[in-house]
Amino acid sequence: MNKKIRRALISVYHKQGLESILFKLHNLGVSLYSTGGTYDYILSLGLPATTVESLTDYPAILGGRVKTLHPAVFGGILGRSDNPSDQQELEKYNISSFDLVLVDLYPFEQTLDATTDVATIIEKIDIGGISLIRAAAKNYNDVLIVPAADYYSAFETLLDQGQGNTTPDDRRRFAAYGFGVSSRYDAAIYGWMSEGQGDLRLATRGHSPLRYGENPHQQGVFHGNLNEVFEQLSGKALSYNNILDLESGLGLIAEYDEPAFAILKHNNACGLACRKSMAEAYRAALAGDPLSAFGGVLVANRTIDAEAAEAMQGLFFEVIAAPGYDETALATLTQKKNRIILRTKVTVFPAKLYRSALNGLLVQDRDMENAAHGQLNIVTLKAPDERETRDLLFAEKAVKHARSNAIVLVKNNQLLGSGAGHTSRVDAVRHAITKAVENGFGLQGAVMASDAFFPFADSVNMAAEHGISAVIQPGGSVRDQDSIEACNKLGISMVFTGLRHFKH
Repeated sequence: MNKKIRRALISVYHKQGLESILFKLHNLGVSLYSTGGTYDYILSLGLPATTVESLTDYPAILGGRVKTLHPAVFGGILGRSDNPSDQQELEKYNISSFDLVLVDLYPFEQTLDATTDVATIIEKIDIGGISLIRAAAKNYNDVLIVPAADYYSAFETLLDQGQGNTTPDDRRRFAAYGFGVSSRYDAAIYGWMSEGQGDLRLATRGHSPLRYGENPHQQGVFHGNLNEVFEQLSGKALSYNNILDLESGLGLIAEYDEPAFAILKHNNACGLACRKSMAEAYRAALAGDPLSAFGGVLVANRTIDAEAAEAMQGLFFEVIAAPGYDETALATLTQKKNRIILRTKVTVFPAKLYRSALNGLLVQDRDMENAAHGQLNIVTLKAPDERETRDLLFAEKAVKHARSNAIVLVKNNQLLGSGAGHTSRVDAVRHAITKAVENGFGLQGAVMASDAFFPFADSVNMAAEHGISAVIQPGGSVRDQDSIEACNKLGISMVFTGLRHFKH
């Protein structure tokens, strides 16, 4: 239910930006309670306030280390308005409830930047403030928490809009901010205390030790709950590298609505095809690079039937993941006991991607964009025909999930060759063509997709020499016209998407 702010506890380190909030709270008739320097600041503005000590009957002690840690304070924050027992106890001990807690913690991270003196750093580990944040956030049903100066502006907007009234959604949103501040603060302290030797603190459910990391001499751990993603039906435990390949494979296979099969090696697809049946899709995917498929991870977006399972028996592979298996298929696949068989569940991939880098963490949005049929910008005199357009869209989805610099060659919804992880784009083209030819594919009428623009016309020229008839790329090079003119001269169609898909 909506609640009106009547009583506020304010204890902050940073006062900048607080003045207008205090005047608005006062004008709304909110009673202000505060501690130490914040109390003095409120009085200096000519506003009335009450000390926390008047509630606790104790002065701040231990050099200010203990000010708010008292039942008279935390009872007023944690008491539940819809719990009769809580309300009886509050009345018994003459404790009044708070509707707002506004806190800004001691600047621990800034102190680390400013000094190496241990005693100074220790004193900037906030105890009371972090406890106030957690208590108010826990009881967001009744209390609004403003957990840092970063949220002063958002809170002031809320005050203006609601005139001192808050909704359950408001309070839950600010509670999430509170736990975000708390988790970061604790992680910073942990990082300092462990002298950088501890693992990264992650907000995940579950902590599964792995046999090792990428290599046997590296330790590995998975933070998260794999049971939300898979049901393991057979085989040994997943390895660090298995999980990386599954992440790549599931993201790739989710791009396709039609029956699709992918074979992954080292985070790249060495086989990919869409066909009417899983058996056909598997055979077409395997044909893309049967040598690289050895020891791979297989991912499908449809139930595996008996025919598909029997076809797979000729290949050594570590893992297969699919949404289902018929009884005969499962009996066939489980004949090899170490083979990991996973039934995939409905999975919503996180909207953010995280990667450790240097002494910190890189965070970015997941690449969710694709070129739709209507978004293709035909930049050449020749336009792709219906089959080529279908293959171009297939290829653009595939190249999005290949390591940069990346090129893929496709015909009839089948990956013919790819060049991934190359330091030059023309080398990626050369490698993709070489792999396709080695595996017996004629490239006449095939299409080519690039994850980024062509800086020169050399890639287009090389593609044309082998019969490639259409190209899809983001565009955006200062020399785009060179590639366009080469395509026009060679009779190739080319479309721009405006979407770069770098994947490092």
